[in-house]
Amino acid sequence: MQVTRLRDARLYKAPGHFEVSALRLQGMEASDAGFAWVGLSHFLPGGGCEMDASPLAKIYVVIAGKIEIQLANGETETLSALDSCYIPGGEARSIRNPSNMPASMIVVMPPPPGDGS
Repeated sequence: MQVTRLRDARLYKAPGHFEVSALRLQGMEASDAGFAWVGLSHFLPGGGCEMDASPLAKIYVVIAGKIEIQLANGETETLSALDSCYIPGGEARSIRNPSNMPASMIVVMPPPPGDGS
């Protein structure tokens, strides 16, 4: 078993994100979990990420606050604590914290191709 204590989780830079603090909880450099990695993102009010598509699918689980997810076609969903969504690979999305309080979200994704996991 490989345990990552929150106090030991390492910050990582999420491309295209702003006003966000992201911590790696499992996978990649945090553990030997080669099938997926798990991150914890804390979004300040107004924080989020630009509209972008990744070739990799992802799952988002909001654990505190509200997160607005908008797709390239204009579809928008606001997720609250314990709401979740699946974004298929190749689907463009943007993320924004629309509230005046911080919001936190778990991110689950497969490792990038060729990372050696």
